[in-house]
Amino acid sequence: MVLSDVDIKRYIEAGKIKIAPDLPPEQFGSCSVDFRLGNEFNVFEYSRHPYIDLRDRTSLQHIMRTIEVPTGEPFVLQPRDFVLAITLESLELDAETLGRLEGRSSLGRIGIIVHGTAGLFDPGWTGKATLELSNLSRMAVALYPGMRICSFTFEQLSSPSAVPYGKKPGNKYAGQLHPLASRLGAEAPK
Repeated sequence: MVLSDVDIKRYIEAGKIKIAPDLPPEQFGSCSVDFRLGNEFNVFEYSRHPYIDLRDRTSLQHIMRTIEVPTGEPFVLQPRDFVLAITLESLELDAETLGRLEGRSSLGRIGIIVHGTAGLFDPGWTGKATLELSNLSRMAVALYPGMRICSFTFEQLSSPSAVPYGKKPGNKYAGQLHPLASRLGAEAPK
């Protein structure tokens, strides 16, 4: 069951969903909550690395460069480019609530995609959401830290999860506060 705005606020008051900093009223939709763009972006250094080797057990983070954009200044996402970004807000879910990250229609209509496949936030998740930003447009788009970039919907599980994400052995992204590159290389077969 997808939670309504009334239920989302009730879950926040009960501590089942924690969002920091507190949200202004305009960030609540009828069944969603808007999150804002943070100021950190990870960009691939494709001019220095010819390809991504998924069998390389070293971190993929080393083929990316972090850019911090001051508030009020834009990050210009070029056509067909892909970068990782982070939300301004952090999210914490209890063991019986899951979150789904979705793009905003207004951005989708100009070609900005905020996630490719990583839209599910398991019960027990804590941290900031890494965004998989892509520009499908033929024109560059200026994105500003602090702008509403995505929305979250929430669902109630039929029962609490036996192993919430934060307690799952080998969880890779719990507690993240910065955009993290894929940790898929750590899983690659020898």
